[in-house]
Amino acid sequence: MTAADQERGFYFGVGTGVSSLENNREDVRDFIGSGAEDFDLDDKDNVWKAFVGYDINRYLAVEGFYADLGTVSLEEEFFPNTRLDSTAYGASMIGRLPVTDWFSPYAKLGVARWDTKVRGRFVQGRDNSELRKQDGTAPVYGLGAQFNFDPVLLRTEYERYDFDSDYTIDAFTLSAGLRF
Repeated sequence: MTAADQERGFYFGVGTGVSSLENNREDVRDFIGSGAEDFDLDDKDNVWKAFVGYDINRYLAVEGFYADLGTVSLEEEFFPNTRLDSTAYGASMIGRLPVTDWFSPYAKLGVARWDTKVRGRFVQGRDNSELRKQDGTAPVYGLGAQFNFDPVLLRTEYERYDFDSDYTIDAFTLSAGLRF
């Protein structure tokens, strides 16, 4: 097998970490279409993801992914709570800078199809306000570092899912994968 052959190939992996909403209460209220004024945000949760990719060469890869980005909870003192569950899938280009054979920092840029399910409702006086589901297509980008122990790879990564100006999620993950 030539050195060029070793730099190409498929890989897959899974990861877990933490997600964090990067917006304030007013932004979230606008995003879900709620008139509620007074609620607390629980904006951090666990995230998990799966990815499959192809190394074009040691500097460039393409990757498909699915991510469960966790739940954001909106809690009012006297009324039912509301949950926003977000997922995304998409594709990214990854540009690497191999420092050594086993360590490569990288940047990624891609597009994600996202979906946020809104469960629950706010009660405002006597009126019930139905909350709306959101979905769309938006950019995803990030930075990370990959450690190569062929055929195993380990990653640490930061990603931003820029769903909407009123709803942006950051994810920090650790992942493990295999090359084949």
